[in-house]
Amino acid sequence: MRLTEFWARMRESFGPAYAESFARDHVMAELGGRTVMEALDAGWAAKDVWRGVCAAVEVPAHLR
Repeated sequence: MRLTEFWARMRESFGPAYAESFARDHVMAELGGRTVMEALDAGWAAKDVWRGVCAAVEVPAHLR
């Protein structure tokens, strides 16, 4: 998954205004106690981060 697709899914799931805030501020056990931004900065693949987001919150099935 490319980062552009990852961010498109984040915006579609959380809304354009909240997606970046969620990615910056929400710490998830599924990402090893990291935020989305920290996981991406640490070199996690966008696909794996997206899977973590889907596991942490109720992302609609059509966006998974």
